[in-house]
Amino acid sequence: MSPSSWIAAAGALTLLVVGGSACAAAPEFKPAACVGDYSAVSQKVDCGNLIVDEARGQTRSRRISIAVAIVRASAPKAGLPPVIYLHGGPGGAAVAGLPRLLQRPAAREYVGVDQDWIFIDQRGGGLSAPSLDCPGTNLTDAGPPTDKDADGIVACLQAFKTKGVDLSRYNAVEVARDVQDLRKALRLKQIDLFGGSYGTRIEAAIQAHAPKGVRAVVQDSPWPPEADWTVGGPEAVSVSIDIVMAKCAVVAECAKRYPDLKAKLSAMAERWLAGPQTVGGKTYTADDLGGYLMDASYFNAAYLPRDLWKIIEGDVGPVAEFVGARDYYREGQFMTHLCKEELPFESRAAIATGASKDPVARLMVASMQRMHDVCKRIDVGPISPAEQKPVKTKIPTLFLAAEIDPGCPPDLTRAAAKGYKGGQVVIVTNATHGVTSRNACARKMVRAFFANPGQPVDRSCLPAADAPMTFVYD
Repeated sequence: MSPSSWIAAAGALTLLVVGGSACAAAPEFKPAACVGDYSAVSQKVDCGNLIVDEARGQTRSRRISIAVAIVRASAPKAGLPPVIYLHGGPGGAAVAGLPRLLQRPAAREYVGVDQDWIFIDQRGGGLSAPSLDCPGTNLTDAGPPTDKDADGIVACLQAFKTKGVDLSRYNAVEVARDVQDLRKALRLKQIDLFGGSYGTRIEAAIQAHAPKGVRAVVQDSPWPPEADWTVGGPEAVSVSIDIVMAKCAVVAECAKRYPDLKAKLSAMAERWLAGPQTVGGKTYTADDLGGYLMDASYFNAAYLPRDLWKIIEGDVGPVAEFVGARDYYREGQFMTHLCKEELPFESRAAIATGASKDPVARLMVASMQRMHDVCKRIDVGPISPAEQKPVKTKIPTLFLAAEIDPGCPPDLTRAAAKGYKGGQVVIVTNATHGVTSRNACARKMVRAFFANPGQPVDRSCLPAADAPMTFVYD
C-alpha cells in the first residue's frame, strides 16, 4: 500500500478516538454492547470501553478508547477479586475472539468460574481505538519477512503520527497504567492478573510501575523485561527444534519414520540460505522457512517431525500454509512496544554473530534485523534503561513455563523468578507455548493459586520429567 493510502487508513481509524480535552481528564468506563456472537456462550458477559488520555498528565491530550469485556463468574467465591487478562503479542487482541474462547471446554475450566475475568484489548490493538494495524504488511515474532514489509510498517506508523497519534504512548508502561485506570474506574479494591506470552511483560510493568491493588499474578509462558528479543532469538528457535528432534529420536515410531532428522534439517537450511526455493510455481525464501520454524516450534511440536520431513522431501505445504496466514499482529502496536522497551538495548550485529555457526538459526537473522531497521526509522520518544531491569516484587506470582518454547524459554523464567519473593515456578514437560490452554493440570493450578496464592500449587498431575512425547504422524 502506498504512503498516501496509509494516511487515509490512519485517518479513518483516528476518527474513532474521542476528541481532545482542554485539560487532563479522569479515566471513565462507558458500558457498551458486546461485539460478536455470544448466543452459544453460557456465561454472562458485560462489555464497554475504558476512556483515558493518550498522553497522561498533558493538557489537551487526545482521549483514546480501550475495549473491555467482563466475564461474570458462574459460581463466584466470596473474597476473590476479578482477574484481568492480558493478551500476548505485542500486537495481539482478546475481546473480538472472546466468544470463541468461552465456548472451548478447556477455557470453561478456569475462566469465569470462581472469579470475574476482565478481558481488555491493550491500547493500540484489537477493538481499541486507535488500532495501530497496518493492512497489507506481514510481521511475525521473527520480524518482517521482507524489506517491503518493513517499509510498509514504517510508512504506516508515520501516517499514524501525521494524524496525531503519539507513538511514544503505546508500550508496556502505558498499558500498566491503563490497567490501574480500569481498576479505579470499575471501583475495584483488588485485582488478580493473568498474562500469556507478551502479556507477562505487561504484568512485569504493572508489578514494577503500578502495583497498587494487585493481589496475585499468574504468568503463562513468561517473557521478562531483561530478556533479549533478537539477540539469541534465532538460536533459541534452533534449540527448541533440537529438543523436539531429540524427543522424536527416543520414540521408536518417530525415529523409524524420520531418521537422521537433525542432519537433514541442517542440510535443507543451507539450501534455502543459498537462494530462494521455487516449488509448484511459487517461490519461498529463507525468511519464509525461518518464520515457519519459529511458529511451528512455538505451538505445533507434536507435528514438527512430520512436517519437517515433508519439507525435506520437497513438500512445502507447511511453509505455504504459514506464509498465507502470517498477518495476525497489529504491526504498529507490535513495533512501538519493541522499539521502546526491547530493541534499543540489543545489538543488530550480534544477531548474526550468535547464529553464524548454525544454519537453522541463520534462517531468522535477516528478518530479526529488519525489526531493528524499522525502529531506527520511527520515533517512539525517550528510552529508559529501567525497562530492562529485572522485576523485584513481593506480590505472589505463579510462573507456568513450557519445556519447548523458542520465544519464552524456561531458563528465562528460572532466572527472572529470583526477583519474585515466594514465586512458584512450574516447568511443564513436553508442553509448548501457552501452557494453560493446552494442559489440564495447569488450569487446575491457576484456579487453586488464585483461590489461595500463599499455598504451594499441587504438581502431582504434571507429566514426569522423562515422559515420552506423543507425536502426530498422519
